[in-house]
This record gives sequence, structure tokens and C-alpha cells, in this order.
Amino acid sequence: MTEVAPLGRRAAVEFVGTGALVAVVVGSGIQATQLSQDVGVRLLANSLATVFGLGVLIALLGPVSGAHFNPAVTLAAWWTGRRRGGEGPGLREVAAYLPAQIAGAIGGAVLADAMFAQPLVRWSTHDRWAPHLWLGEVVATAGLILLIFGLARAGRAHFAPVAVASYIGAAYWFTSSTSFANPAVTVGRAFTETFAGIAPASVLPFVAAQLVGLVVGVALVAVLFGRPVAAAADDVVVPYDVHHPAAAGR
Repeated sequence: MTEVAPLGRRAAVEFVGTGALVAVVVGSGIQATQLSQDVGVRLLANSLATVFGLGVLIALLGPVSGAHFNPAVTLAAWWTGRRRGGEGPGLREVAAYLPAQIAGAIGGAVLADAMFAQPLVRWSTHDRWAPHLWLGEVVATAGLILLIFGLARAGRAHFAPVAVASYIGAAYWFTSSTSFANPAVTVGRAFTETFAGIAPASVLPFVAAQLVGLVVGVALVAVLFGRPVAAAADDVVVPYDVHHPAAAGR
């Protein structure tokens, strides 16, 4: 059993990891736009870069913070841990992770813009305002939560880097919203007027849909996997017990 990293270090990892994830999403979107006029090719390039980047980030940073990179995942970990008698991140961890994830996401968007000589902060005008897009976010987020916590319940959390990245890559294509599935990433992408951007007015409905998806995902985990017997010793994403760290999302 390894020693748990201090909360400050874990929060820093969440900041850097979420920032790197958004830099990958936004940067690959800019690159794809510069290289192709075909929207399908742009989305393919964007999704592939996200798959590879997310998988690497989870594998690298998961053992320190759990590689949440997503307020929905952090809140789900807190809620499921609370239901298990406190075997999960407490409110102190939630209060540290969520601001770090949001700040990191904004920083990642600014960094991507800087790398491609774009205006550092320019509000997106890409409206994503429609009920079918919100439904897509509910489905994408619910599936992500089900996957992460289902793997942990099944004792297969070591597959998380590949499984989570693969799911996000697939959800780019099978959801109408292209699977943001992450409130922090949604906020960060409002700061860039590029292919991956989202207009500020569209952010709140997206985040609301993601929170609905969070509730649906947690309910599905309970229905499909039941109550866990014990936390797996090799959890890679979202440790249930912050004092019991075997390692511990877009």
C-alpha cells in the first residue's frame, strides 16, 4: 500500500490533468480545422486525439489523484462513498477538486489558443442549444459514470485508462452532443472561439444535463451491480477511500 498524496498535490494533479485534457480537445480541434474543410474528418481527428490523450492522462495521473478530471466523477465518488459509510472523498476533497478542475479547464483552453496563435480568451459563438443535445449529454454522462464505477464494482478498475478513453471516443460519435460529459470541460470550452467551443449561453443547460446524467449513472450502477462488498485494491480511477490509496474522466 502506498502513501496517499497530500490534498494539495492531488488538487494540483486535477488542475494539470483537466487542463491537459482540454488542451488536447481544443488544440486538436484547431489543428483539424486548419488541415481539413471536411467536418467529419475534423471530428475524427478531434475524437482520436482525445482518446489517446485521455488514456495517457488517466494512466499517468490516476495513481496520484484518481484522475477524475471531471466534477461529475468527483461528485459521484463522494456520493457513493458517503453511502458506504465515508469510504470515498469527503467534502474537503470535493471542495479542493472542483475548483481545480474548472480552473484547469479554462487554463487548458487558453493554452491551446496560445499554441495556435489564437486570441487567448474569446467567447465561443458555437451555439449548442437544443433538447436533443441535452439528451445526448444525459446519455453520455450516465454512461461514463456507469463505466467508471461499474469497473470498480466488478474489480476491473485497472482497465479504466483504456475503457474510459474508448468510451469517450465512441460517445463523440454516438451522441448528438459529441459527448462533453464534463461540467469543467464544458466551462473551459466556452473560452475558445474554435471548433471545440460552446457558446456561454449554452453552458448552463449542458451542465444541468450532465448533472442529470450523473444521477442516472449512479442509479444504474446500484441497479446493475448492487452494493459493493469491498473496494478493490488496484482501483485506478476514483478510490473510494482517500486513506487507502491504490490509485486514486472528459
